[in-house]
Amino acid sequence: MHVPERAWPGFLTDGVRTDGGREKRSQRRQANISAGGSRLSEVEDDYSDDDQKYLTDGGHEEDHGHDHNHETGHDHGDGHDGESGHDHDGHHAHDRASVSVAVVTVSSSRSLDADPSGDYIEDALQDAGHEVTARELVTDDFDAVQTQIDEYAGRDDIDAVITSGGTGVTPDDVTPEAALPLFDKQLPGFGELFRRLSTEEVGPRTVGSRALAGVAERTLVFCIPGSQNAAQLGLEEVILPEVGHLVGLAASDGHE
Repeated sequence: MHVPERAWPGFLTDGVRTDGGREKRSQRRQANISAGGSRLSEVEDDYSDDDQKYLTDGGHEEDHGHDHNHETGHDHGDGHDGESGHDHDGHHAHDRASVSVAVVTVSSSRSLDADPSGDYIEDALQDAGHEVTARELVTDDFDAVQTQIDEYAGRDDIDAVITSGGTGVTPDDVTPEAALPLFDKQLPGFGELFRRLSTEEVGPRTVGSRALAGVAERTLVFCIPGSQNAAQLGLEEVILPEVGHLVGLAASDGHE
């Protein structure tokens, strides 16, 4: 299996997963990732009470430009080379009504018994008809986060992984650094849309969020901030409306 070259500035490129298993990284942390110090919460969780109101139900009633009726010619075909005659039904032929998801909470201060964000994600997925196949909590450690994402992405019974936490700017927020080298494809639109929606409530403070998504071994990976409000925004506004479509595309063999 050919392993694509990684060109993300500042991220490790060695030891990327290959088809036969998991290579151990000879270097698994970057020099600028601090291993010491006390736990600092994510920048998203450091907002004031007023700021934390971003991501609530009432703040997103207006049209965010995400149109599911396609009456205005909205095109999901970014992966189809701009084919103007692309058949809508064919594009959605692989959509999944139900997907299997692993939920990973990244935190050094929580436990699975006291994890409101993880609880919300699990409940929201199940209420939408999806299955939560696995749930885990790992500390804010590069190796721990990367190993857990890597393990779940390689499992045949998991279609998507959602991580919660570690996307801020403090030294121990390392979820993006851990996830990016595993991606075969990045989905930059996820982070862009997440930050645009949160900007409507919190304004420029949203620049402190590094939410992101990608595809690793045909498994969708979504990395969102650790607050329950962020989980609500990410799930309700972006992930739930699109996860069945994206999982179907990622797992397909291309055009038929």
